Amino acid sequence: MAAPVETRDLVKVWGATRALAGVSIRFEPATITAVLGPNGSGKSTLLALLAGLVRPSSGRVLWNGRDVRRLSADWRARVGIVGHAPMLYPELTARENLRVMATLHGLADATRRVERALDRFEAGSFADRALGRCSRGQVQRVALARALLHAPDLLLLDEPSTGLDVASTARLEQAVREERDRGAVVVLVTHDEGLATRLADRVVRLQRGRLVAEEPEAP
Repeated sequence: MAAPVETRDLVKVWGATRALAGVSIRFEPATITAVLGPNGSGKSTLLALLAGLVRPSSGRVLWNGRDVRRLSADWRARVGIVGHAPMLYPELTARENLRVMATLHGLADATRRVERALDRFEAGSFADRALGRCSRGQVQRVALARALLHAPDLLLLDEPSTGLDVASTARLEQAVREERDRGAVVVLVTHDEGLATRLADRVVRLQRGRLVAEEPEAP
């Protein structure tokens, strides 16, 4: 099982904008935490900081009590993320994209994992098509497969149902629950209150870069 991930007094300033203003949240293993709030509340910035994609202006992100900035590449290898950008190569096929990621993660059983990831999101029918020729929903399914390919300790999802039809959303929900049951820390950012209600074990709410509610409250 993964270890807890915690933010302590996390602040991020972009120019004149304070995106986060001293946010402290503890994210538990085997738990899906939904982060809700209006546009501009700091949700996506929080995910970028958790992923190690940007550095905080002040405060810390801790994994099992250790500052993730000191873990660097080791930390990023433990994270799976689905963001607004798919982070895929449009000139490569779905299968080729997943093979590249498997190689980057050094997965010994790469072929099996790639095929399982394609099956998990029913991407086999377009697996050998360049992603630049795929629909938005198909690209999103491959992005989800990429994020889960290496069985991450921390799974970060920013509006993961974007572009998905009803059947694909159901597969997404099943996969997220499976990752939770495997013991991963799962953080879900969404404007879809229905998705949050169906998936989340707990909810935190941000407003203007501050934590304003936590349901249930962390022990």
